[in-house]
Amino acid sequence: MDCLFCKILAGEIPSKKIYEDNLCYAFYDIAPQSDTHFLVVPKQHICCAAEITAENADVVAHIFTVIPKLCKELGLDSYRIINNCGAGAGQTVLHLHFHVLSGSNLGERLV
Repeated sequence: MDCLFCKILAGEIPSKKIYEDNLCYAFYDIAPQSDTHFLVVPKQHICCAAEITAENADVVAHIFTVIPKLCKELGLDSYRIINNCGAGAGQTVLHLHFHVLSGSNLGERLV
């Protein structure tokens, strides 16, 4: 598979890991858009939010329990979670992922 995030998960491309378990992987974005910017991706290849089904929704629920845990560990008391679904919405890697951003000026910017 020619998926950037699958290659990161396989260790073929380096990343600055924050967290990993059997369902997901979190790492810092290489082009941060705020003071803190990391991604959380499921280990299972799911193209985008449009492909979330009853069969794979548990991994998304799990990710949404991991995100606040990581934010607490990083000392982030407020943050934004973003998911882009499809090229027209800005999705550049066709592997479901959630951007987590936090920073002093985040409330001034709309995404």
